[in-house]
Amino acid sequence: MKPLNKTTVEKPEYPVKIMQFGEGNFLRAFVDWMIDKANNDGIMNHGIALVQPIGGGEVVKQIFQKQDNLYHVYLEGIKDKQPVKEVALIKSITDIINPYTEYKKYEELFLNEGLELIFSNTTEAGIRYEEGDDLNAEPPKSFPAKMTALLHKRFLKFNGDAAKGLQIVCCELIEDNGSTLRAFVIKHAQANNLGDDFINWVKTANHFYDTLVDRIVPGFPKETINEIQEEIGFEDNLVVKGEYFHVWAIGGDSSIKEKLPLDKAGLNVLFMDDIRPFRAKKVRVLNGAHTAMVPVALQLGCETVMDAFNTPEVEQFINRMVAEEVLPGIGEDPEKLKAFAAKILERFYNPYLKHYLKDISLNSLSKWETRDFPTVADNYNKLGKQAKLTTFSLAALLVLYSGQSEVSFTPNDTPEFVQFIQSTFNKEDIKEWVNGIINNDKIWTAPLKDLPGFADEVAVLVEAILNKGMKAAVTEVLQ
Repeated sequence: MKPLNKTTVEKPEYPVKIMQFGEGNFLRAFVDWMIDKANNDGIMNHGIALVQPIGGGEVVKQIFQKQDNLYHVYLEGIKDKQPVKEVALIKSITDIINPYTEYKKYEELFLNEGLELIFSNTTEAGIRYEEGDDLNAEPPKSFPAKMTALLHKRFLKFNGDAAKGLQIVCCELIEDNGSTLRAFVIKHAQANNLGDDFINWVKTANHFYDTLVDRIVPGFPKETINEIQEEIGFEDNLVVKGEYFHVWAIGGDSSIKEKLPLDKAGLNVLFMDDIRPFRAKKVRVLNGAHTAMVPVALQLGCETVMDAFNTPEVEQFINRMVAEEVLPGIGEDPEKLKAFAAKILERFYNPYLKHYLKDISLNSLSKWETRDFPTVADNYNKLGKQAKLTTFSLAALLVLYSGQSEVSFTPNDTPEFVQFIQSTFNKEDIKEWVNGIINNDKIWTAPLKDLPGFADEVAVLVEAILNKGMKAAVTEVLQ
């Protein structure tokens, strides 16, 4: 088996136009995979320099250096109901820099005249404001402070030249990721008296984009790495495994289309003024389906999403819930919505990914409120009907959390909420028990208790599950 480096692979020399905060699996299997495709197609000519956002990580850096920043992305999934696989050798990474040990090299990178774009995935905790973060540190501690410091140095070097501003594309899994980062940069600038001229330059010459990213990336395939290395023919210790499906929605100033023309490479990259409607739609269809499926499928003995969709009752339950209750409440073109949902739900049939239901079940109470209750509310308020299947998913969740279900399950949720549900359980008066949960303002922030008849309907479905078992109850609700 050949080593993977520039002696065994011809690697192009790309000018560094992208600085990327984050060297983890997701960015490498999503953003960097896309850039590499666009480079290969001649649509872009962009090198990517990786910056490690936190200290440490020397082992990973050494592997990158040993492989000359080359690695494979190994994708498997379903497309048009057929298995599909793609293996790509990524050649667009030019360097990996640890700013804590290589500050001068890091500074040279962000002051590079040809730099155009910054990508980031510093995790959900990365975009946070830390009072008193030292902008003169090499580097500052938090990501927003790092961004403030580098932008200020760039502003000074190029004398406020608007053409030297950057386009900053955030991939952190929080709402309004780019807008939030921008607000924190301005807050740091104000707190450190960096001046109105700089703040105006941040606002006008730099563009921060809100995004929604979607691709399941399990990461390094430790269990099957020998077989994969044999297949690709290289000793690659940076292989990233992911699903074939991908979508990247980017909202904000339209100039990003020219700087990042990934859609022209046939990639599922969507540019829009405001991504919030798209995010809401995606959350209701994909995330809402996941959350609704978990308590039903677990109580039918399923372990993974694939197990669940190989169970006819679950497959029918989710497909009908989305078609009959979720999509009608969204209020967009029915045919376009149907096509959108079909692409989303096709992922549930992917046999290559072990997506465990118990992992998806984390914090199911707040997830159900955010992802599924809007469907219940819209069906009642907009369509004048009950969303019986979505309501059934909450009944299933309460039974699962009660400790009285057919399967042994330990909820991974807010302990006091779980304790309340279990300690107040009363088999002799299920209606009172359910009403107590629905009316608990500590558990819910949404107005579940204000929806007429909702708590009583949940109670009826809970009784059906407890008395008849999950298989009979879900079969009955589907009739």
